[in-house]
Amino acid sequence: MRAMIKLNQLSVRRGTRLLFESVSLTIHPKQKVGLTGANGTGKSSLFALFQHKLHADHGSVSIPDAWVIAHVAQETPAVDVAAIEYVLQGDVEYIQLQQQLVIAEAEHDGHLQSELHDKLSVIDGYTARSRAGRLMHGLGFSGDQEDLPVSSFSGGWRMRLNLAQALMCRSDLLLLDEPTNHLDLEAVYWLEEWLRNYQGTLVLISHDRDFLDRVVTQIVHIEQQAMKAYTGNYSAFEVARAEHLAHQQAAHQKQKREIDHIRSFITRFKAKATKAKQAQSRVKALERMELIAPAHVDSPFHFSFYPPTRLTVPLLSLDKVAVGYNDQPLISGVKLSLAPGDRIGLLGPNGAGKSTLIKLIAGVLPPLQGKRKEAKDIRIAYFAQHQLEQLTIDESPLQHLQRLDRLASETDLRNFIGGFGFHGDDALAPVGPFSGGEKARLVLALLVYQKPAVLLLDEPTNHLDLEMRLALTMALQDFEGALIVVSHDRHLLRTVADELWLVSGGQAKVFDGDLDDYRQWLLTKDKVVKTNTDTANTNNKKTDRQSAALARKKLQPLRNIVKKAEQQMDVLQKKLADIEQKLADNSLYEDKAKQQLKALLLEQATYKSDLEQAEMDWFEASETLDSAQADED
Repeated sequence: MRAMIKLNQLSVRRGTRLLFESVSLTIHPKQKVGLTGANGTGKSSLFALFQHKLHADHGSVSIPDAWVIAHVAQETPAVDVAAIEYVLQGDVEYIQLQQQLVIAEAEHDGHLQSELHDKLSVIDGYTARSRAGRLMHGLGFSGDQEDLPVSSFSGGWRMRLNLAQALMCRSDLLLLDEPTNHLDLEAVYWLEEWLRNYQGTLVLISHDRDFLDRVVTQIVHIEQQAMKAYTGNYSAFEVARAEHLAHQQAAHQKQKREIDHIRSFITRFKAKATKAKQAQSRVKALERMELIAPAHVDSPFHFSFYPPTRLTVPLLSLDKVAVGYNDQPLISGVKLSLAPGDRIGLLGPNGAGKSTLIKLIAGVLPPLQGKRKEAKDIRIAYFAQHQLEQLTIDESPLQHLQRLDRLASETDLRNFIGGFGFHGDDALAPVGPFSGGEKARLVLALLVYQKPAVLLLDEPTNHLDLEMRLALTMALQDFEGALIVVSHDRHLLRTVADELWLVSGGQAKVFDGDLDDYRQWLLTKDKVVKTNTDTANTNNKKTDRQSAALARKKLQPLRNIVKKAEQQMDVLQKKLADIEQKLADNSLYEDKAKQQLKALLLEQATYKSDLEQAEMDWFEASETLDSAQADED
């Protein structure tokens, strides 16, 4: 029988709550499955079942005994272990072999050492450190950070280390629960490609629809204690579910209101559009929202922004501003004038200064140079992750609102907070035990209630589920003030941002392109991709030949590095083969040959280390060469 994951008539309760009832499902090897459903429907409980941390009340969950299961730890101990050593711990077999090798060396057991080295070779153990380094680099760590202790990293970066550790495991089944929550857009792009090339079975919980679209080939949706499998990515699922729900008469009127609202906005936006490419991208996104609106008819979240208390032009301006820390500018020469209706999405590599720029605009950081001017009596609302921890833990959502508006009636405030999913007892419960998603919803509710003229959102969708993200997107479309947003949620950026700015190399400027161009820019890093070019009509054959010659000259050093690494790898592999042939001689393992055996093993370890470095050099040069050649093409 072929190995697979099989749920057979599965029923599960948590306390008195029924999560699944008589559910049957099959997940085949190497399938990439997206697990969706409202919060509390049982997605995380299903992961616990897969890991044997939870047991079925009825029916069964079958996973092949031989499968290695990898998942991301939710907590990271504040240990003094070097970050790269922590990531290496994800490969349990490698760590065990290394520990056994230390013992064998201490006992001078040459025969066992040879066996262990062979086993390490079979599992690519000699490339483990370079693989760990590549994982860390892809997730945004610099080379200098590899040897820093885990305890020196913040919570978000420790979660990246946990993710790297899970990816390090040579697993048959990979379980990922919201892996993009603590990543920037650059790391999200990298993780997408890694998962697309992953050779095992993937089950993924994510509220990032673009991420799901790029990675999964099947959606399993959980609702009403049942699971339904849909072939295709998340977009295909939304359309299929919308078609299904559209046939339910009870939902028809609510669907019609949602569609009319979207259509009305599309009409207004088309009339105002001045930036052709951004306009086209956003109109397409909105038209698609019209198509999938029925799929979200049962969303518990519905809210809108109140008109700002005061609007003026400009709302805020920056004139040749520099901002940074400890009197050291991170970004300089920033010029910006914000007017009502402006919608800017900030792009840029990790650490380039996106959050720093938002703090400057919010007034949290003072300018080191230049002038920041804010219009009189306007309100600036600033959302950042640290604000979730600044909520008063023993107060309820309703009490938080009452502190903002002591004259409002409790009925009005409860109606307002209900649009953010706080109904009944939830509106009166202390926020201390709330989940990250619930706290994020409350902070957003408090910002919306303050009628801001300038709205600054730094990764607002972390912890928000798909339905709340959609509600936020809908509300932002009607927001009358100025919006600046940093987000790794590309759907949000496409749908609400009219203009993209790139923060990179100590500058912040308008980015001439869309998110696809930005992805390409990240791959090349040496030039911004131009989207509206007409230079092709003016190029002549001489210029083309000169450009081709220049490109060849530019790429030659990279080709030389690749060739040199390949030659070095060949030499080292031959030397290792010679040593392994010598180690096959049983006489080496007699007492009189101990010194000779020790010398051979030391030589073998040196060559393997050199081979690992040569492979790393080859990989990095080849990757850079491929990117450069693709850019020249």
